[in-house]
Amino acid sequence: MLARSVGLLMLAGAALGAGGCGTTRKAAPQELALERADMVAVARALAVQEPAVRSEVAAAKAAWPLIAGGLPAEVPPRTSQAVQSASTRAAAFKLPGLLTEREAKSLTGPASSLSGTFRAFSVLSARGWQLISSAIEQIQHSPSVAARFARANVALYIESVYDAHYSVAQIGKQLPIDYTRLGGADAFGSSLTPAEIDALSRAYSEAKNRLYPHVRTRLGS
Repeated sequence: MLARSVGLLMLAGAALGAGGCGTTRKAAPQELALERADMVAVARALAVQEPAVRSEVAAAKAAWPLIAGGLPAEVPPRTSQAVQSASTRAAAFKLPGLLTEREAKSLTGPASSLSGTFRAFSVLSARGWQLISSAIEQIQHSPSVAARFARANVALYIESVYDAHYSVAQIGKQLPIDYTRLGGADAFGSSLTPAEIDALSRAYSEAKNRLYPHVRTRLGS
């Protein structure tokens, strides 16, 4: 979809590249140690963010069925309120240093792409909900030209919210894969245990974070 190809690639692409994920060269012991240390740090940051993610997802799931197929001709107060609540929750994300674009540049290995994926989620979600809320406001209260413009473009904003939650759900899939690739329990020891990885994988799983039904909007609808 357009939002995924533009939004996710632009927001997460730099971090994905910075992690060196495309190379097949075997990492030296010192590099592996650094990648593991970065993985531990990002896992800790993701654990801290989990309550905020859970709060945003709860609001998103309440609003999503009301907008997944586009905005109705007359937007009811229930829809406006649900979208505003989701927008407020998404705007509340306060990214810790390692998940910000500036500090994530220093990350190595899988930690770099995990940080980029989370950052893409937080940005797409916050902007998507805010733009949907603004579109509803324009449709309800602005002159006809502005209202038509808002309605013509709201599908992009709705898709970006769907893509944000699709993105964050990939973290739950990728964490155990990266953990195993970097040596698993034998390599990490008590610094990052299988139980901690399992808890994070469940917290960032598709079951908890994907939005249903699938987005059904079209540009201009």
